[in-house]
Amino acid sequence: MKRLLPLIAAIGLAACGGNDGDVLLGTLERDRLELVAETRDPIVEIAVREGEQVAAGQPLLRLDPAALDAALAESTGAVSDAKARLAEAVTGPRREEILAARARLAGAEGRLATARAETARVATLVERRLLAQSELDRQRAALDTATADVGVAREQLLQLERGTRSEVIEQAQAALARAEANRAQLSVSRERLDLVAPRAGLVEALPYRLGERAPAGAPLVVMLAAGQPYARVFVPAPQRLNVATGTAATVRVYGSDREWAGRVRFVAGEAAFTPYYALNERDRSRLSYLAEVELTDADAAGLPVGVPVEVVLGAGAAP
Repeated sequence: MKRLLPLIAAIGLAACGGNDGDVLLGTLERDRLELVAETRDPIVEIAVREGEQVAAGQPLLRLDPAALDAALAESTGAVSDAKARLAEAVTGPRREEILAARARLAGAEGRLATARAETARVATLVERRLLAQSELDRQRAALDTATADVGVAREQLLQLERGTRSEVIEQAQAALARAEANRAQLSVSRERLDLVAPRAGLVEALPYRLGERAPAGAPLVVMLAAGQPYARVFVPAPQRLNVATGTAATVRVYGSDREWAGRVRFVAGEAAFTPYYALNERDRSRLSYLAEVELTDADAAGLPVGVPVEVVLGAGAAP
């Protein structure tokens, strides 16, 4: 047991050392891409296999588009209807409608003239006591109705002659914009049923099988992006001041005697495990910050992920 204590201490210093040039331990990683399900439609096609290399834009998987195709067809009809209503509002009433309105006004005026003459005749008969007063009241009511009909017909004709109001046209334009926006949203959702590779890379996992329904938001395809891998390490607090984006590094991959050139592409601004209370000097030395060191050698693109690595920060440093 006593012999193991120096070894344990050495490993601890290598992982959390505080001097420039200390070895940082980690693993080799690649950017991980998850393509999620936009809807809960069943999977109708899987075009790739796990472990297959794919190019950017290559089809990967397709969900059943039947429901969205029907909704898209309905939205297309709504757009056509809104366009027709807008065109009708902009064009205004047809000439035939105006002529019909004039004819209705002429008829109403004729009925008004007849009602006036009949009212005068009934009034004369009532004065001579040949008709009852109630007959004159009924005739005056008919005269009022005819007068109102003339007013309505005249206003309807005036409305047609002046054309469509600007507010009606604006409402029709807004309705068309809503219909087109709804169709565009459905079109985007329809396109997302066909999953394609956003970048070249490796298909790591296909969690669901043909015919299954994945819940919305669940990953359907998990990819590892092609290109340069990076070492994922934790920088101890004493060394954090000397680490920034672009800092040179040397990386040794487990199982290879070669040393790979690298540079820091990301370093976290907050410690991985920061207590909420004030830190004393001893606690501060135990903090560590997540960092990603990209391997810059061109042939590093073929290295596998998950392999342990050792990283030394600083130009010319060797593990």
